[in-house]
Amino acid sequence: MNASNGINGVHLSPGQRSWMRFKANRRGYISLWVFLILFVLSLFAELLFNDKPLIVSYNDELYFPFIKMYPETTFGGDFETEADYSDPYVRDLITAGSNWAIDPLVPYSYNTINFTSELPNPAHPTSNNWLGTDDRGRDVFARLVYGFRLSVLFAFALTAIGVVVGIFAGAIQGYFSGRLDLIMQRLIEVWSSMPELYLLIIFASIFQPSIWLLIILLSLFGWMGLSDYVRAEFLRGRNMDYVRAARAMGLSDVAIMRHHLLPNSLTPVITFLPFRISGSILALTSLDFLGLGVPPTTPSLGELLSQGKENIEAWWLSLSTFIVLVGTLMLLIFIGEALREAMDTRKN
Repeated sequence: MNASNGINGVHLSPGQRSWMRFKANRRGYISLWVFLILFVLSLFAELLFNDKPLIVSYNDELYFPFIKMYPETTFGGDFETEADYSDPYVRDLITAGSNWAIDPLVPYSYNTINFTSELPNPAHPTSNNWLGTDDRGRDVFARLVYGFRLSVLFAFALTAIGVVVGIFAGAIQGYFSGRLDLIMQRLIEVWSSMPELYLLIIFASIFQPSIWLLIILLSLFGWMGLSDYVRAEFLRGRNMDYVRAARAMGLSDVAIMRHHLLPNSLTPVITFLPFRISGSILALTSLDFLGLGVPPTTPSLGELLSQGKENIEAWWLSLSTFIVLVGTLMLLIFIGEALREAMDTRKN
């Protein structure tokens, strides 16, 4: 039976029909699950990629080094500083006798340097470092996982801010229109003409680079494209009969915008979400590649690409990062295409 009428006699809501159309696009549906699985796994990167044991049983007491810092003296060592669990001496202490330790799947964090490797850095893939090491001896696999998580979280934060500001600005312009719309459009045109890259270079030279500084700076420009779509939807809907009826019933402008116009204006917002996320990931990667992004110690896909450019012979740096970056963008593009078809009410 037609999905718009129902299945087995059960009427489907517009949201359910959109979800069915999304599921009908197998490529987008599978891409969504693959992306979610990879992202959720990256959220638990400390449990999978860490140079500290997850659990240590020492003298019949349990310790959790990946959560809490313990001095070496806790395990019978000599120093009050944090225990170096990759040190063979400390490892012998926590595994001697009836003591035991549970290690992560990969015994390297994003900033762990493999001092035991006899190969020059960057070292090619080995059984210890599955994707090799970078030019400082850090495990590439671990930095890719942590860098992927940072990129996606950054993209989510930047997209969320851009969506909120864009919806607010577009709704104000489209609903009230007139002189307010004209003034805001001129201000947006002036603001959009600002050289974004130059501003980033200037602020990067003034302030200490950080992920929060990038979010603030990119958020100043990331909302304008979305506001145009919301503005157009509000301009089209403000004179509809149901809006006039709501206004005649005495509803406030805020109530009309929130309950009547906004739900009907979310189609372009939802459709462009995956593409905005992919654009934010590319922006962070590009800035890190140019040295204008996060600090060098922070795991970053762009920083790994930059290392690959500086070390052409270390093919594993560029190849592995390229696969992660392109794979992530492809998944997001497939999800976006499926969303676009799902929001098209002409499809059954």
